[in-house]
Amino acid sequence: MSSWTNNPILTIEHLTMRFGGLVAIGDLSFNVGRGDITALIGPNGAGKTTVFNCVTGFYKPTEGRIVMHRSNKEKFLLERMPDFKISAKAKVARTFQNIRLFGGMTLLENLMVAQHNPLMLASGFTIGGIFGVASFHKAEKEAVDRARFWLDRIGLLERADAPAADLPYGDQRRLEIARAMCSGPELLCLDEPAAGLNPKESGELNSLLQYIRAEQGTSILLIEHDMSVVMEISDHVVVLDYGEKISDGTPEEVKNDPKVIAAYLGVPDEEVDLVEQEVGL
Repeated sequence: MSSWTNNPILTIEHLTMRFGGLVAIGDLSFNVGRGDITALIGPNGAGKTTVFNCVTGFYKPTEGRIVMHRSNKEKFLLERMPDFKISAKAKVARTFQNIRLFGGMTLLENLMVAQHNPLMLASGFTIGGIFGVASFHKAEKEAVDRARFWLDRIGLLERADAPAADLPYGDQRRLEIARAMCSGPELLCLDEPAAGLNPKESGELNSLLQYIRAEQGTSILLIEHDMSVVMEISDHVVVLDYGEKISDGTPEEVKNDPKVIAAYLGVPDEEVDLVEQEVGL
């Protein structure tokens, strides 16, 4: 039995998101398996980023439940939580389609920002930091060590003190993922992480994501248009079209699904049977 069926880290149940009369997501249900890399794919305008925005608290869904199952057995109903608590309590982190680094800050400072909450708690909300409380120094050293670990992991430790804006595009993408990992997520949501990358950078991204899954034990939910990335690293693929799920399974199953082929080719629903015949299904 698949991990997304018997051991989900995230359960999305009957999710609906309406904007006035527009139904962006319609009665969507799927699971993200614990320890899996799950890809959410579909044509432009299928509703993929809307799902991410509901999961991470940027949107409050019109209907449905989004349940995060932490490894400590805690459950969080994400649709009822503000976005900052989804990150801090439910341990869900995300990146965006457009890179959102602090360009004028150094690489190290960008990764320290992701650890703001534990540092504030350790400092007693700045008082301990001012007076040099031992617990704050300990937490600060741990935060710096964690940031340096991730900089080393993405091959950018030597540029720790350089402004983030000076990095090439591919390095900025990996830095953004490293920043998300510094928040200690159990579920990492990546919105088109391979967008704009060349083949070498895509290969480096694949290696990084496989490391995060295998060595850090972090589950990954990603939106991606690069099918070579999806097919190479994903355990589970969910396909959306016009806000509705049209396929859900392994990469091999989804790749051969005539509904998926039809959606990507822009074939009308009434011609799906014809596509089945043409692909030999």
